[in-house]
Amino acid sequence: MLDIKFIRENTDLLKEALIKRHYNFDLKKLLDVDEYRRNLMTEVENLRGQQNKSSKTFTEADLAKLRELKETIQNKEAELKKVEEEFDRLMLLVPNVPDPTVPEGRSDEDNVEIRSWGEPPKFNFPIKDHHTLLTDLDLVDLERGTKVSGFRGYFLKNEAVLLSFALWQFAMEYLINKGFTPFISPALVKEQIFIEAGKLPQLRDDLYATDDGLFLAATAEIPMMGYHEDEILKEEELPKKYVAFSPSYRREAGSHGKDERGIFRVHEFMKVEQIILCKAEHQESVKWHEELTQYSEEIVQALELPYRVIINSTGDLPFGAVKMYDIEVWVPSEKRYRESHSSSIIHDFQTRRLKIRYKGVDGKTRFAHSLNNTAIATPRILHSILENHQQANGSVKIPQALQKYMGRDVITPRSPKNVV
Repeated sequence: MLDIKFIRENTDLLKEALIKRHYNFDLKKLLDVDEYRRNLMTEVENLRGQQNKSSKTFTEADLAKLRELKETIQNKEAELKKVEEEFDRLMLLVPNVPDPTVPEGRSDEDNVEIRSWGEPPKFNFPIKDHHTLLTDLDLVDLERGTKVSGFRGYFLKNEAVLLSFALWQFAMEYLINKGFTPFISPALVKEQIFIEAGKLPQLRDDLYATDDGLFLAATAEIPMMGYHEDEILKEEELPKKYVAFSPSYRREAGSHGKDERGIFRVHEFMKVEQIILCKAEHQESVKWHEELTQYSEEIVQALELPYRVIINSTGDLPFGAVKMYDIEVWVPSEKRYRESHSSSIIHDFQTRRLKIRYKGVDGKTRFAHSLNNTAIATPRILHSILENHQQANGSVKIPQALQKYMGRDVITPRSPKNVV
């Protein structure tokens, strides 16, 4: 959430940001409601002052006037409550202001590549896509997954399970060595935390809700942002560097017909997520944004996967983000890069809603800045690992960084008698 004072004082900047984002929002309505709200608050305060003054000196003759004044105040307070509810609703719909370095565009087609690493592998044999590899190596059961969980349901099996555990452990250990505190975060989260984390009301159609007012987390970022809700930290505690593992759930609303084969786009997946709370300085956020992105790049490099880093255009920028990088990993069967990681600067957009503050050495209290970035997401990353490391004999080479967790260096086809 942006500060309303900032919005009032930077109306032209907000108008420009809305145009760049191609986001439809009635800024004038918000400002009109805000002005009416402030005038009404002043009126109510004046009436309360008048009531307090009159109650000290009133006579029997003034009793009727006092009753009338009390009724007027009650009516104005009821009106103010409705206006404040409308103001709060509108404030939740104001997106963050993109950084000047974010390229303008309408969609992900306007994202800009800023660097790449590794060369796409050249195969001297007919390659298989990840769905075929999963099937041939007996690593997944999609038919029974659909029977049990419905559309996009899946069971991972055999080395796909071991590979997933290896990836989580590798990412966790890597980031712990970088000074991150490890967490397993809850998957069930209160609706209010989703609102304060900047995910609701915008993403409601993409979330799973329970009957008792809880939602299934779409990423560990959400519960971890709620971890310090309504707290005042000390400046010397910052930055807070957390790495959290969590089951994650998304309806993938609007993705019907996309990636229906295999495990690239699923409703239930696991994520290891990086979260940082830092001082409320733009350059501090920029420093950590680059560092978080570097950590994820080093993880992907260790997996021996060619990738590129792109900066997301204004039309592909999440609602609460100031700036975002995506890491896209090479997919041989599709001859293109696909998104595997997202790294975002949020500034105080989340922390203002969550009331996460810190007391500076100067004694002033400020809202912290927040950042987040994927460390690893499974089973999506298996898509690229299997395809990039496939061998001519139908096996898949395990990246060296994962071999110590797997206890082997290759996934080989099973004989028919061992297939379940």
